[in-house]
Amino acid sequence: MKILLLMVGKTSEQWLQEGVAQYFQRLKHYLPFETKILPDVKNAGKRSPHALKQMEGRNILKNIDSSDRLILLDENGKHFSSRDFAGIIEKQMISGVRRLVFVIGGAWGVSEEVFKRADLKVSLSRMTFSHQMVRLIFVEQLYRALTILNNEPYHHD
Repeated sequence: MKILLLMVGKTSEQWLQEGVAQYFQRLKHYLPFETKILPDVKNAGKRSPHALKQMEGRNILKNIDSSDRLILLDENGKHFSSRDFAGIIEKQMISGVRRLVFVIGGAWGVSEEVFKRADLKVSLSRMTFSHQMVRLIFVEQLYRALTILNNEPYHHD
């Protein structure tokens, strides 16, 4: 199984970029893992949040195949423990999913079309994080899930 992480917009903070890059390297040890940063909408400051979400949503959906399993990271999604999240990853592996796509939307979230296309919505916390911080938190949790599945001593209950 391959994993694709789709993210809207660049991360501006160097320390976040470095942290995310570190986990990207670790993840490649376990499975084919790739990322794609979708460009910010041009003239975003002149557009409404709804218009931004629509434009970003079209760009997200262009990068998703009909056979992909799509998991949306959304503050209103379902909450999981790290072990439960590892179980979700394992279930996708066992079920023969070829590509598992995770989406981190922009600052205003995602369009209704992306929300409807998602096979699962996952919340990382009841707290709200910037879409840039979510990247680091998520890739750490994905790495943690893979270490759990491989019985490695990273995660402690």
